[in-house]
Amino acid sequence: MNQATTVSSTAPTLHGHLAKEWCGKLLPLQVLQSQRGYFVGTADEEGPSRESNEYFRTDELARQALQDGNWTQKQEP
Repeated sequence: MNQATTVSSTAPTLHGHLAKEWCGKLLPLQVLQSQRGYFVGTADEEGPSRESNEYFRTDELARQALQDGNWTQKQEP
């Protein structure tokens, strides 16, 4: 008998809005780092892109913001 893995519908799949709207790419959101700090963004072979308006002082703060949805989406690149 085949068994299927059930994925909880309460766990959202988070993808970058700007990556999809401006580049046509469906890329997962992740925590990235630049000289200004940590941010919520996407990345692929062409490089990183910031999705959050905010920069965070630490990796941990950025990860918590991503997990909790406590960050603001940029509307334009």
